[in-house]
Amino acid sequence: MESIPFDVMDPDCPSRVVLQRIGDKWTPLIVHALKDGTLRFSELRVAVGGITPKVLTQTLRTLERDGLVERTVFAEVPVRVEYRLTALGESLLGPLDAVRAWAESHAGNILQARDAFDATV
Repeated sequence: MESIPFDVMDPDCPSRVVLQRIGDKWTPLIVHALKDGTLRFSELRVAVGGITPKVLTQTLRTLERDGLVERTVFAEVPVRVEYRLTALGESLLGPLDAVRAWAESHAGNILQARDAFDATV
């Protein structure tokens, strides 16, 4: 099988879909919440904070489809569902941790820049 050169700057490149997925609002937070292991839906919702059940469900389904999250259903009453990162999902932890750390350490600078900009318009 021939290797396809991926280029995120090419508007037709499938890598743009991947970049969009990892750059959305909830994916980094869900991946971070699952970094220490398996969580149930309700635990994940609490860990992420501020996400609606509908959006959490949609995002988890997409992450499962993309091979980043594995969903396990246990035939119990009530049914128990658990989520965990796959090896591919775990490979995202390093890059997302770097972005998270950058965001946390530079949030003050960004807020100051916004205030300064807004004061001039």
